[in-house]
Amino acid sequence: MKIVGVAACTVGIAHTYIAQEKLENAGKKTGSEIHIETQGTIGVENELTAQQIHEADIVILAIDVKISGEERFKGKKIIQVPTEVAIKSPNKLLAKAKEIVAEAAESQA
Repeated sequence: MKIVGVAACTVGIAHTYIAQEKLENAGKKTGSEIHIETQGTIGVENELTAQQIHEADIVILAIDVKISGEERFKGKKIIQVPTEVAIKSPNKLLAKAKEIVAEAAESQA
């Protein structure tokens, strides 16, 4: 499964990067390809490429604030949760993402 996402918290420091790390680690454990962009106090880091977004099966937005560039994900399956969910339950979040992708594949078959 290919996943892209954005992490952004209200302060733009701790939770943004913790959410990114937790999601990336959970993704690696499941064998998923995962890229998480951060939007924090120092701006955008690990900016997602158009290619990464195009190839993604699903988008995870672990955000507590409005993010820039959300229109890039138009037409993609999106899960939006607070950063707290990504931090506390990254494995459950990725399991849910996998379910959504599988259901979409079944409905297209």
